[in-house]
Amino acid sequence: MLALGLWMLILQGAYGCTSAIISADRALSGRMLLWKHRDSGHPHNFVAKVDRGADKAGRPTLAFVGLFNAGDRELKEVWAGMNEAGLGIMNTASYNLAPDTAVVKDREGLVMAEALKSCRTVGEFLQMLDCELADGGPLGVQANFGVIDADGAGVYVETWDHGYKVYDLKDEAVGCMVRSNYSYSGGEEGRLGEVRHDDAVALLRESLDSRNVTPLTLTDGLSRSFYHARSGRDMLEEGERWIEDKGELIPRRSSCASVVIEGGKKGEMPVMWIAIGFPTLSRTERVTLDDVPEGLLPMGKNGHSRLCDEAVARRDRVMRKRGGKWWFDREEIKKLVD
Repeated sequence: MLALGLWMLILQGAYGCTSAIISADRALSGRMLLWKHRDSGHPHNFVAKVDRGADKAGRPTLAFVGLFNAGDRELKEVWAGMNEAGLGIMNTASYNLAPDTAVVKDREGLVMAEALKSCRTVGEFLQMLDCELADGGPLGVQANFGVIDADGAGVYVETWDHGYKVYDLKDEAVGCMVRSNYSYSGGEEGRLGEVRHDDAVALLRESLDSRNVTPLTLTDGLSRSFYHARSGRDMLEEGERWIEDKGELIPRRSSCASVVIEGGKKGEMPVMWIAIGFPTLSRTERVTLDDVPEGLLPMGKNGHSRLCDEAVARRDRVMRKRGGKWWFDREEIKKLVD
């Protein structure tokens, strides 16, 4: 019991994400939406385009735009992105799947980069995983991959070292799937992010019913919301001045980007919408394969993006560490948001 308690304490401090896939018929634009509110130990990230090229076997690769950690000069690991064929992909870490091998691990960013270079459809992404598994694995991932394509497919692929399970959006009557940091196919222990999952479900309900979900519903709505599903309260609108960061609200100190990939219809390019840095106090920018705003690009020796640095600086104005815990200053947040 002591070991389990210690493990749960470690999990509560782990970095996670909150995500959703919205069907085209629930979106105002009639285009599928893939959302990732990213939490990470890498607060600084940037957006960049990777041009067409060739793989080691000489086969042509696809151009894509992705979110990268500052310092990733070779653009090796992608944390959300879209390619010229209309494929969009992102992930959330999962903590209740089969234990990882600890031999090969943390390959999620590499897997997504490879998918964007080589896959045009959800089916091709699954074939890519199958090929790696056929080689004996392990995959080196513990993740929920959200994937959409220009054919209108949208899935979560709950993936572990030696297998995966697919959840298809077309099977969801509500036109939406949500994942935080546990997998529906996983065990009952290690279900990190259950409250954040429920926060997102509650916050999306009205927009889904009205069929008017937009990218800003996610980047400027959910990623800025301090709604707490278990208590039914908006912590930013009521309560004490200081809000403890317990990992139960979508915004966390570790929040470093909110990304929405708005799927393109057949023959059309997808669009990325991103609030980089600390999304609650950032601004949403529109990104296409042909246009990445200057403020999102890496600059200088550290490879930071200007807009990310600005948002992280605002985050640091609204957070304090007291008693070994991080707290949000709701009054300061409201000043900056208003």
